Amino acid sequence: MLFENYSHMQNVRSLIVGILSLCNATLSFAQSTQMRTYCNPLNLDYTYMVYNSYNDLSYRSGADPAVVEFRNEYYMFVTRSMGYWHSTDLLNWSFITPEKWYFQGSNAPAAHNYKDSVLYVAGDPSGNMSILYTDNPKRGDWKAVPGILGDLQDPDLFIDDDGQAYMFWGSSNVYPIRGRKLDKNDRFKPAKEITELFKLDGKKHGWERFGEDHRDTVLAGYMEGAWLTKYNNKYYMQYAAPGTEFNVYGDGVYISDAPLGPYRYAPNNPVFYKPGGFANGAGHGSTVIGPAKKYWHFASMAVSVNVNWERRICMFPTWFDNDGLMYSNTSFGDYPHYAPAVPGKHGEFAGWMLLSYNKPVTASSVSQDFKAQNLTDENIKTFWLASNNDSTQWVQVDLQKPGKVYAIQLNFHDYKSALYGRVPGLYHRYVIDGSVDGRTWIKLVDRSDSYKDVPNDYVEIAAPQTVRYIRYRNIHVPTPHLAISGLRVFGLGEGKVPATVKGFNVSRKTDRRDAMIQWTKQDCQGYNILWGIAPDKLHNSWMVYGKNELELKSLSTEQAYYFSIEAFNENGVSARSKVVRIE
Repeated sequence: MLFENYSHMQNVRSLIVGILSLCNATLSFAQSTQMRTYCNPLNLDYTYMVYNSYNDLSYRSGADPAVVEFRNEYYMFVTRSMGYWHSTDLLNWSFITPEKWYFQGSNAPAAHNYKDSVLYVAGDPSGNMSILYTDNPKRGDWKAVPGILGDLQDPDLFIDDDGQAYMFWGSSNVYPIRGRKLDKNDRFKPAKEITELFKLDGKKHGWERFGEDHRDTVLAGYMEGAWLTKYNNKYYMQYAAPGTEFNVYGDGVYISDAPLGPYRYAPNNPVFYKPGGFANGAGHGSTVIGPAKKYWHFASMAVSVNVNWERRICMFPTWFDNDGLMYSNTSFGDYPHYAPAVPGKHGEFAGWMLLSYNKPVTASSVSQDFKAQNLTDENIKTFWLASNNDSTQWVQVDLQKPGKVYAIQLNFHDYKSALYGRVPGLYHRYVIDGSVDGRTWIKLVDRSDSYKDVPNDYVEIAAPQTVRYIRYRNIHVPTPHLAISGLRVFGLGEGKVPATVKGFNVSRKTDRRDAMIQWTKQDCQGYNILWGIAPDKLHNSWMVYGKNELELKSLSTEQAYYFSIEAFNENGVSARSKVVRIE
């Protein structure tokens, strides 16, 4: 009898444990799938680069993303990452260490899905490569085509609907983007003829000029990162300029009726361009058809603190208009936007504003001149450095007024990290609390039991809370130092949105690539300058903080433009000003 009762109790206990396990699994699933938004730069477990063997520069980097769909799932190949990422929704990514791969990692990789039967990749750092292929990228049993393609930098492999294969390439401030036919059925053997497609023309296209804000008048811009997209029987060749380390790095487009041209310059260039805000850059990327058959563009953003090639990945929604022009929307491009799998949204701005901009910060400690105030200055290049990396470290932001917090982004920085390559076992653990009065606290983000590597962590708050104070409490970082470049709090304030901007004026300079934009300063956080080639095509934007003027050096000499401006603060965005035309 006792044995029977004991057995019964054990069965009940097993059932309870099973139910609790199921509940925990369900909770974990709900937590992993509740994210309906994303925020650039994307939160990937970026690989530590080995720049060369003669220095000790340690930094994470993700750049030159080649994102492709294969059998209704997605794969992202990134420069020198020692593997690649897999996703089912373009939001949640897991790293794959393949069985066989470029031992140095791929460099500015190419990737192409051929009729869901084979996935191809190219991109050896040496510039001399075989094309790799597999029908099982999750396993990564890559094989090499028995042939070598030489002198390729930034390759792009494209196989058309008719089975004709092409290779495009180019990374230079001298040479153009070039293309060449390949024989897909004979070791991808290249044809003898090489076709020069187009080159930079900085004298006509202001955005192709070198330097921060396109201000380098000595060096020529760099052209690189070819990527071909076919849409409605037109070919859209994307290319990057003028340099990956600059805030104005972007992707332009040329359009053709055939893969090898002739190509014509898209009048709305640059198509992908994000020069202002916290994280800058939208260049050297790829365009993929995502959930619900909507297009998305993935690209590189600059960090460029430890070395120029320190970068992150971003993504932006992409469209084709009735005039056959490819375009995007990078406005509020590093604020929360709806994720690709959210029905009916296609990357719309979530409307959550930045509550933390320039707000006062206090910290447990500060090392050297890397002050805590750097956390809220909206500059990814500046950072707070604590005196230690242990669990006694904290930082607190006073939002000054209560606001409803919907999401938080935490961007860790690599300061003398001494990590190289693909390092196993990295993870971040921390807690973020919120408070109305600075005395009583509630948990907003709980990573205390997490073992995930989250260098650019972005978390939606499951139950948004109205608070005034935000406190980060460190538990563990995988680096020798605790350094954070941005503690960004998104939500909505309780005040009024700014009024429509007055005194908006745009004057084109003698150098028609340049325009001076001015407006009447008002009480707000900042402004978005919007421009384009028609009143209903204001697809380009530049976020401006703390000023009431902008010298724009991105225009094409032979193009008329239309401009507008909007102001924003913690509470929302103003109505746009009346559209201004310049010839």
